[in-house]
Order: sequence, then C-alpha cells, then structure tokens
Amino acid sequence: MGKIKKVLSSSKMVTVVWVLGFIAVWEIGATIVGFTKRTPENVLPHIYQIFGSMFSTKLINGSQTALQLVLSNAGVTLLRAGIGLVIGAAIGFLLAVLMSRFKIVEKTIFPYLMIIQMIPILGMAPIILAITKDIDQSRIIIAAILTFYPVATNTLAGFKSVEKEKQDLMYSLAASRYQIYKKLLLPTSLPYLFSGLKIAAPMAITASILVDTLQGSGGLGTLLSQSLKHAMSIYVFWQIVFVSAAIGILSYNLMSLLEKITSPYAKNKKKGEIK
Repeated sequence: MGKIKKVLSSSKMVTVVWVLGFIAVWEIGATIVGFTKRTPENVLPHIYQIFGSMFSTKLINGSQTALQLVLSNAGVTLLRAGIGLVIGAAIGFLLAVLMSRFKIVEKTIFPYLMIIQMIPILGMAPIILAITKDIDQSRIIIAAILTFYPVATNTLAGFKSVEKEKQDLMYSLAASRYQIYKKLLLPTSLPYLFSGLKIAAPMAITASILVDTLQGSGGLGTLLSQSLKHAMSIYVFWQIVFVSAAIGILSYNLMSLLEKITSPYAKNKKKGEIK
C-alpha cells in the first residue's frame, strides 16, 4: 500500500495526470468546434489529426512535407536562440561577478537591467533592427538581452548566499580573490546559475520565435505568420505550436542535465540529507 501511495504521489505520476487532463480538455474543445461551422475548417483539430499530419507525405511547398518544413525552420530558430543564449549567459555571468565584486557597479547597473526587461520584445525588436540593420543579428541580440538578466540576477544571488565567515576564513588563509571565486563562490553559485539558465533557455527560444513574426528570412515565427494567414495547411500552425513547446521543454531539461553533470556534489548532498 505504501508503494502505491509513493507511486501516485511521484512527480512522474503528476505529470501523467496533467498530460491526460490536457488531452481530455483539448479533445472536448475540438469536438465542440467540430460541430460549429467555421472557416477555415479544422481550426482546432483533434490531437490525433495533428500527429497524423506529421507523418503525411503530402508536399506543402512543392519540395517539403509539413513536418520537414517545420523542422527546417526550427533549426534556424534554434541556431539564433542558441547563439543568443550563449552570449547572454556569458554577459550575465560577467555582470554578476562585477556586481558581487564592486557594490558601485551593482547600484549603477542593476536598475538599468530591470528597465531593459520591462521593455516588450515586440517593441524592442524594431529598435535593435534599426541599430544593427540586420534581421538575423537583431534576433540574436534580443535573445541575448532576455537571457542575461535571469542569469545575472540568479548568479548574483548565489554569490551573496555565501556566508561572510567562509570568505573571511579563506582570506585568513592568504587565499587570493581568484582562489576565493574558484574554490568557494563559483561552486556555491552553480545551482543559482543553472536556475537562471533554466529560465533563460526557453525565453531565448520564445524571443527568437516572436521576433521572427516581424520579418521574413526563415524561422518558426515567420512560418507561424504565414500559417496564420492561411497560406498553408492549418496543421502546419499546430505542428509549430507542438514543436515549439517540445523545444522549450527540452531546453529546460538540457539545462537540468548540464547541472547534474557539472554539480554532482549537490545531488549527493541532497541524498545525504534525506538519509
């Protein structure tokens, strides 16, 4: 009986329940919409119809099926988001180091970081495009802008979480500033850093998709705009939605995996506490 309760209360079972609930609500909605006369048809298809369209061999643009078209554009979006994520994470980490090292830098920069994050993505995109004159560069820059804030703030919180007594002890042992960061501050801040990356990775992808909707040259957002204008099958739209959601979830899980690889001591510590 205890094992059954443990299984039912596990995170995996909760996920299964949520997925089944989502499918049930979706299918009820699709059934209701199916009895309503709408244009275009199948504005809310059944889930099995969407997944069935992924295996269809019908060519959408003369050379690619719907799934091939979506995946090829997903690759373009992922490349831009990935570059933006790396740049933004690097800038965010360096800012966190500077803000933890110099209080004047934190007091000067932190308010501007908050202001930048308050600017809507779609309002920021034309400004960045006017400066760079290049749509691809502007997408990468916007992804980086949305990435560095959660990385910077979370990493800074990690630095501040280290007790002053521990730093004083290392100073008393004649440790240099570099050694203190390497041996104490950085290892302690890793969980905080990855918390920021878990937020930043899906945000970078979302930003890239949203900016894609403003102008062409490929990407999921561009394809999304075309599908909303009924330039192609409605199933392309829903495939983009499902693929985008899957990419966002995978990016989060990838950051979790990297955290386990780079911070195995944190996992072992938690296991020790449970015992």
